[in-house]
Amino acid sequence: MLVLRNKLPTHMFILQMLPLKLVTHKSARRLSTFWLIVGFFTVVVLLEFSTPPDYVFGYLYIGPILLANPRLSRVATVQVTVFACVLTILNVFVPGIYFVRASTIASRLIAIIAMVVTGFLCDRNRIYQEVLLQQAAKLHAHQKVASVREDFASTLTHDLKTPLLGAIETLQAFQRENFGPVVPAQKKVLATMIKSHQTSLQMVETLLDVYRNDMEGLKLQLAPVNLVEIAEEVAGALTELASSRRVYISFNHGESDFRKFLWVYGDAFQLQRVFANLLTNAINHSLRGGKVEVVLESGSSYQTAKVMDSGAGMTPEELPYLFERFYQGHSDRQAKGSGLGLYLSRQIIEAHGGIIWAENRQPAPDAASDAFSGAVFGFKLPVYPFKTPLPLPDAC
Repeated sequence: MLVLRNKLPTHMFILQMLPLKLVTHKSARRLSTFWLIVGFFTVVVLLEFSTPPDYVFGYLYIGPILLANPRLSRVATVQVTVFACVLTILNVFVPGIYFVRASTIASRLIAIIAMVVTGFLCDRNRIYQEVLLQQAAKLHAHQKVASVREDFASTLTHDLKTPLLGAIETLQAFQRENFGPVVPAQKKVLATMIKSHQTSLQMVETLLDVYRNDMEGLKLQLAPVNLVEIAEEVAGALTELASSRRVYISFNHGESDFRKFLWVYGDAFQLQRVFANLLTNAINHSLRGGKVEVVLESGSSYQTAKVMDSGAGMTPEELPYLFERFYQGHSDRQAKGSGLGLYLSRQIIEAHGGIIWAENRQPAPDAASDAFSGAVFGFKLPVYPFKTPLPLPDAC
C-alpha cells in the first residue's frame, strides 16, 4: 500500500501554487500577444508583397508595435520595430518584378521613420508609466506611514490623559491636607507641581484635538455668541498669567471708545480657545512691563478681532508658516511653545467660515527704524445675522 508522507494542508498547497498560477497567466498573455502580432505581420506582409511597391502598407506595422509595447518586454518591442522596418524596405527589392521609382523609396523611408518614432515614443511612455507607478507606490507607502504615525500619536496622547489627571487629583488631595497637615513651603511646591501637570494636560488635550480634527473634522455647537463677552472672559481668566509677566491687557473697540456687541454664529467654547491661544501667545511674547491690546471691530460683513503684543516682531520668512502644525518659528520672540496653539486656532476659525492671519505691527512714527513694535494676530468671522449662508463647518 502506498503511503503519502508530509502531506501539505489544502490552504498551504493553494498558497504554494498561487505564484505559479500568476506566472502561467502572464505567460499565456504574452503568448497570445505574440501570436496576435504574428497574425498581424502575416496580413501586412501579404498586402505588401502582393502589390506594387508604390502601395505602401508598411504603416500598418505600427499596430504590432503598439501591441508589443504594453504587453511584451522592451527588447521584444525593439525587435518588432526593427523587423517591421526591414520588411518595409525589403519590399522595394522583393519580388523584383516592378520598376522602383525614387518617390517609392522616399515613401517607404518615411514609413520607416514613422515606425521608429512610434517605437521611441512607446518606449518613453513605458518609462514614464514605470516612474509614475513607482512614485504612486512611494506616495502610498508615505501615506500609510503617516496614517500609522498619526494613529499612534492620537492613541498615545489619549492614554496620557489618565495618568496626568490622576496625578493632578492626588496633588490636589495633598494640597487640601487630606493625608495630613502640609506646611506653607510644601503647599507652594504642590501648587507648582499642579500647575506643571495642568500645563502638560492642556498640551496633551490640544494635541489630541488637533489629530481628531484632522481625521474627523471639527464638530461645532453653533449658536449666536458675542465676541466681546468671550474676549473679556478669557482675558479675566488670564489675569494671573499677565500679572506674573507684568503685562497689561487693554481693550479697544476701533474708532469708538464705547463697548460694542460683535455677534457671530459660532461655537462659544471653541472661540474661547482661539482667544486663549492668541492672548497667551501675546502675553508670553511681550516684554515685561509691556501691553497686550485686544482690538474688536464691527463691520458690515465681518466681525474682526485682533490681539496685538509689544514684543519682538516676526521675520517675513516665517509669516507664511506660523499657522502650520508644530511650527515654532526662528525669530527673536521670547517664548517657544509646542507649535499647536496657532494651528488649532486656524482649524477653529476656518471651520467657522472665517479668516485668520498674522502680521507685524506698524512702528510708531517717532520709533527707531530697527525698533520692534510687536506682532498682530487677528481673525474675521461672518456677521450674525448673515446676509449669505455660512460654509458648512465640516472641514478644517
